[in-house]
Amino acid sequence: MERLGTGIGWRPEIADAVERMPGIDWVEAVAENVCPGHLPESLRRLRERGVTVVPHGVSLGLGGADRPDETRLAALAERAEELGSPLVTEHIAFVRAGGLLTASPRLEAGHLLPVPRTRDALDVLCENIRIAQDALPVPLAVENIAALIAWPGEEMTEGQFLYDLADRTGVRLLIDVANLHTNHVNRAEDPAKALAELPLEAIAYVHVAGGFERDGVWHDSHAHPVPEAVLDILTDLASRISPPGVLLERDENFPEPTELERELGAIREALEKGRARRETQTGRPATAPHDSAEPDGPTAPQDSTAPQHSKTPDGSEAAQSSTTVEPPADTTAARQRLALAQTALLSALVAGTPVPEGFDRVRLGVQARALAGKRADVVAKVAPELPHILGQTYRPAFLAYAQRHPMTGGYRQDALDFAGHLLSTGHPENAAARRHLHTWRLDRSSPTPPTHRPTTRLARATRKVLLRR
Repeated sequence: MERLGTGIGWRPEIADAVERMPGIDWVEAVAENVCPGHLPESLRRLRERGVTVVPHGVSLGLGGADRPDETRLAALAERAEELGSPLVTEHIAFVRAGGLLTASPRLEAGHLLPVPRTRDALDVLCENIRIAQDALPVPLAVENIAALIAWPGEEMTEGQFLYDLADRTGVRLLIDVANLHTNHVNRAEDPAKALAELPLEAIAYVHVAGGFERDGVWHDSHAHPVPEAVLDILTDLASRISPPGVLLERDENFPEPTELERELGAIREALEKGRARRETQTGRPATAPHDSAEPDGPTAPQDSTAPQHSKTPDGSEAAQSSTTVEPPADTTAARQRLALAQTALLSALVAGTPVPEGFDRVRLGVQARALAGKRADVVAKVAPELPHILGQTYRPAFLAYAQRHPMTGGYRQDALDFAGHLLSTGHPENAAARRHLHTWRLDRSSPTPPTHRPTTRLARATRKVLLRR
């Protein structure tokens, strides 16, 4: 696996700072925010300097019941080729549910939701990953996600689930140590146990990020400093293996560049502490951080030709080969069962339907409010005119709308649907604001790209009204 080194998530808001930041070996860009043929100049300059850029997808939904969408896969492949990336990454999550498999309306979460750690979900995920691997021009790595909720009746731990996934598909793993911390707080899962069960040789790189705790729930915000607890998990990982790459994620509430550099320094210190611990454990010099991805010390896996062992749900050990080759399974029935379960959960979260049996109602309420809040925040970003037009009434109006109107398309369509709902109910009450909102919606609904010139916007809106008459 290619050595990546130390990196940071590239975001437009900190693009200039990232370019000037010392010691940045690579960056990661959200794949859906990169347009092939129209790369941001900052990314282009980084590429010209030889900085590796990895596209990180967020909308594929590999953990969903449906097979991966061919259009989304083609778009991810195109971005990998445009950026000359050595690999692409996505998440072990589902982001939508409903549709043909359940004969119900399609629902969008607008967020990464956990898949149940069951044999059904694993079979479906393995097939979806094989489909994605066949469609992509470079290797795929998939990331463990943070979760506020736990599925009832799970059959495996996270480490066992990831081990079997990598063993059956050969997929690489993107291990997010911040997500391991989140699951420790929210689901009482031991990060050290998860690391001990992982196939360390499959790790492509590592994510590090911050969050915050409120009322006993950890929120993986990517908008706060990295806590010591997350750095401790990184140190534990580095005491077992020299990670091929480590990346700092920050998506909002961006601090001064010096603060980001300080966090990168803390990450390097955690890696060095882990390397020193590995030296002590083995009694010999540990592999230098950028030399090898092979695990070292007592947690190293056995010889690749020997049978590996993982814990089965009943606690016994089952031998399995690290070079398992299995025939494709018929996942039709598993997809149907998974589709029904995921649709029931997502519907409870975004449409107010009854909570499925076995779930924590209080925790589902926390997740539902978090989803609605994130939805309001993202709509405000993709359509900043809405908060401008509505002022302080924007957020309460959107949250009230979200309670009864699940998202069925992307965030841009969600913004249009919200505006249409307000207008159809006689809002906003201020006549000037209502006219402004009406004009904005007509402008954004047009196949012609929106313009910032008021006279052009008004002429276009008037023409559309006349044509409709």
